[in-house]
Amino acid sequence: MSASLSAIRALPSWLLGRAAARGRALVAEALAAEGMKIWHHVALSAVSDLGPVAQAELGRGIRLDPKDLVGVLNDLQSAGLVVREPDPADRRKNAVSITEEGRRLLRRCEKAAREANDELLASLSAAEREQFMGLLIQISGTDG
Repeated sequence: MSASLSAIRALPSWLLGRAAARGRALVAEALAAEGMKIWHHVALSAVSDLGPVAQAELGRGIRLDPKDLVGVLNDLQSAGLVVREPDPADRRKNAVSITEEGRRLLRRCEKAAREANDELLASLSAAEREQFMGLLIQISGTDG
Protein backbone atom coordinates (compact mmCIF):
# COMPACT_ATOMS: atom_id res chain seq x y z
CA MET A 1 0.00 0.00 0.00
CA SER A 2 1.49 3.37 -0.98
CA ALA A 3 1.05 6.56 0.95
CA SER A 4 -0.45 9.54 -0.78
CA LEU A 5 1.66 12.62 -1.31
CA SER A 6 -0.45 14.56 1.20
CA ALA A 7 0.19 11.84 3.82
CA ILE A 8 3.94 12.03 3.17
CA ARG A 9 3.88 15.83 3.42
CA ALA A 10 2.18 15.52 6.82
CA LEU A 11 5.05 13.44 8.29
CA PRO A 12 7.24 15.22 10.85
CA SER A 13 10.33 13.90 9.05
CA TRP A 14 9.18 15.51 5.78
CA LEU A 15 8.43 18.83 7.44
CA LEU A 16 11.75 18.80 9.33
CA GLY A 17 13.56 18.09 6.08
CA ARG A 18 11.83 20.98 4.34
CA ALA A 19 12.56 23.34 7.25
CA ALA A 20 16.20 22.18 7.33
CA ALA A 21 16.56 22.72 3.58
CA ARG A 22 15.13 26.23 3.91
CA GLY A 23 17.44 26.98 6.84
CA ARG A 24 20.51 25.68 4.96
CA ALA A 25 19.60 27.77 1.93
CA LEU A 26 19.20 30.94 4.02
CA VAL A 27 22.52 30.35 5.81
CA ALA A 28 24.31 29.44 2.57
CA GLU A 29 23.06 32.66 0.96
CA ALA A 30 24.13 34.74 3.97
CA LEU A 31 27.59 33.13 4.03
CA ALA A 32 27.97 33.53 0.27
CA ALA A 33 27.53 37.28 0.75
CA GLU A 34 30.72 37.06 2.88
CA GLY A 35 32.45 34.90 0.26
CA MET A 36 32.14 31.72 2.33
CA LYS A 37 30.63 28.28 1.81
CA ILE A 38 29.01 26.29 4.61
CA TRP A 39 31.81 23.69 5.03
CA HIS A 40 34.42 26.45 4.99
CA HIS A 41 32.49 28.20 7.77
CA VAL A 42 32.21 24.96 9.77
CA ALA A 43 35.94 24.26 9.43
CA LEU A 44 36.92 27.84 10.28
CA SER A 45 34.66 27.77 13.36
CA ALA A 46 36.18 24.49 14.52
CA VAL A 47 39.74 25.75 13.98
CA SER A 48 38.84 28.85 16.00
CA ASP A 49 37.55 26.70 18.86
CA LEU A 50 40.19 23.94 18.77
CA GLY A 51 43.27 25.47 17.16
CA PRO A 52 45.97 24.81 16.82
CA VAL A 53 44.44 21.46 15.88
CA ALA A 54 45.79 18.48 13.95
CA GLN A 55 44.13 18.11 10.54
CA ALA A 56 43.01 14.55 11.32
CA GLU A 57 41.44 15.62 14.61
CA LEU A 58 39.72 18.53 12.87
CA GLY A 59 38.27 16.20 10.23
CA ARG A 60 36.94 13.82 12.88
CA GLY A 61 35.56 16.72 14.90
CA ILE A 62 33.49 18.12 12.05
CA ARG A 63 32.84 14.72 10.42
CA LEU A 64 34.33 15.68 7.07
CA ASP A 65 36.14 13.20 4.84
CA PRO A 66 39.92 13.84 4.92
CA LYS A 67 40.08 14.38 1.14
CA ASP A 68 37.31 16.98 1.33
CA LEU A 69 38.92 18.61 4.36
CA VAL A 70 42.19 19.10 2.46
CA GLY A 71 40.34 21.06 -0.24
CA VAL A 72 38.52 23.20 2.32
CA LEU A 73 41.76 23.92 4.20
CA ASN A 74 43.59 24.72 0.95
CA ASP A 75 40.89 27.29 0.16
CA LEU A 76 41.00 28.76 3.67
CA GLN A 77 44.81 28.94 3.64
CA SER A 78 44.90 30.51 0.16
CA ALA A 79 42.52 33.20 1.44
CA GLY A 80 44.79 33.85 4.44
CA LEU A 81 42.20 32.63 6.95
CA VAL A 82 44.16 29.71 8.42
CA VAL A 83 47.77 28.56 8.56
CA ARG A 84 49.07 25.00 8.61
CA GLU A 85 52.35 24.42 10.39
CA PRO A 86 54.07 21.31 11.70
CA ASP A 87 52.40 20.09 14.88
CA PRO A 88 54.75 20.66 17.83
CA ALA A 89 53.56 17.35 19.35
CA ASP A 90 54.26 15.39 16.14
CA ARG A 91 56.28 17.12 13.42
CA ARG A 92 54.97 14.64 10.80
CA LYS A 93 51.47 16.13 11.16
CA ASN A 94 50.09 19.56 10.39
CA ALA A 95 48.42 21.74 13.00
CA VAL A 96 45.86 24.25 11.74
CA SER A 97 45.42 27.69 13.34
CA ILE A 98 43.14 30.60 12.52
CA THR A 99 44.64 33.93 11.47
CA GLU A 100 43.47 37.34 12.65
CA GLU A 101 41.86 37.86 9.23
CA GLY A 102 40.11 34.51 9.71
CA ARG A 103 38.78 35.65 13.10
CA ARG A 104 37.39 38.86 11.59
CA LEU A 105 35.65 36.97 8.79
CA LEU A 106 34.35 34.36 11.23
CA ARG A 107 32.71 37.10 13.34
CA ARG A 108 30.98 38.49 10.23
CA CYS A 109 29.88 34.99 9.17
CA GLU A 110 28.53 34.17 12.63
CA LYS A 111 26.47 37.38 12.55
CA ALA A 112 25.21 36.55 9.04
CA ALA A 113 24.26 32.99 10.10
CA ARG A 114 22.42 34.29 13.20
CA GLU A 115 20.48 36.75 11.02
CA ALA A 116 19.60 33.97 8.56
CA ASN A 117 18.31 31.83 11.42
CA ASP A 118 16.33 34.79 12.74
CA GLU A 119 14.72 35.01 9.30
CA LEU A 120 13.97 31.28 9.38
CA LEU A 121 12.22 31.60 12.75
CA ALA A 122 10.69 35.04 12.16
CA SER A 123 7.11 33.76 12.34
CA LEU A 124 7.66 32.42 15.89
CA SER A 125 7.41 34.41 19.10
CA ALA A 126 10.37 34.40 21.51
CA ALA A 127 8.61 31.81 23.68
CA GLU A 128 7.83 29.65 20.64
CA ARG A 129 11.46 29.86 19.51
CA GLU A 130 12.66 28.71 22.92
CA GLN A 131 10.16 25.83 22.96
CA PHE A 132 11.00 24.90 19.35
CA MET A 133 14.75 24.82 20.07
CA GLY A 134 14.14 22.65 23.13
CA LEU A 135 12.06 20.22 21.12
CA LEU A 136 14.63 20.07 18.32
CA ILE A 137 17.38 19.30 20.83
CA GLN A 138 15.18 16.65 22.42
CA ILE A 139 14.52 14.78 19.15
CA SER A 140 17.89 15.38 17.48
CA GLY A 141 19.86 12.97 19.64
CA THR A 142 22.25 15.73 20.68
CA ASP A 143 22.64 17.43 24.01
CA GLY A 144 22.47 20.90 22.55
